[in-house]
Amino acid sequence: MDQFTLVKETLDKMGIPYEIVEHPAAHTTEEADEFIKGKEGVRTKTMFMTNKKKTEFYLLVMDDAKRLDFHEFQDLTNTKRIKMASAESLKEQMGLEPGIVSIFGLINNHEKNIHVYFDRAILDEKTMTFHPNVNTRTIFVASKDVLKFVKEMGYDYQILDLESFD
Repeated sequence: MDQFTLVKETLDKMGIPYEIVEHPAAHTTEEADEFIKGKEGVRTKTMFMTNKKKTEFYLLVMDDAKRLDFHEFQDLTNTKRIKMASAESLKEQMGLEPGIVSIFGLINNHEKNIHVYFDRAILDEKTMTFHPNVNTRTIFVASKDVLKFVKEMGYDYQILDLESFD
């Protein structure tokens, strides 16, 4: 089953409503934003990270307009030596390619070994947007339902108060 169908079927089984916008392949969040101009919803950035030894994995969902301060993330999560995970680790852990990382990659993480974090600032938004494991569509999901999805997938999540670095 292709990744997009897997996301749709998973959300349908959970009773989570969503809206899909189809568009040409978007390789950056800026490109994707051009295809969904005028639609309501916070544009998310989902970052897949690991520690230096590649023994721990982290997924952070934040507003696309923010930049991540890795030192701040380490301080807030009591971790050390965090970096972006390699394409190989991303494929191994989430079954995804770089450029399409989203919360929905958790569907493919059978070990349930990824620590999930949300920046508090986006949780105030009514709707979040993601690539649904493909970069030719954008999915709009209510923020409360994104949290429900994470819980029903068997993950706990933590909420961080990230500073804004422009």
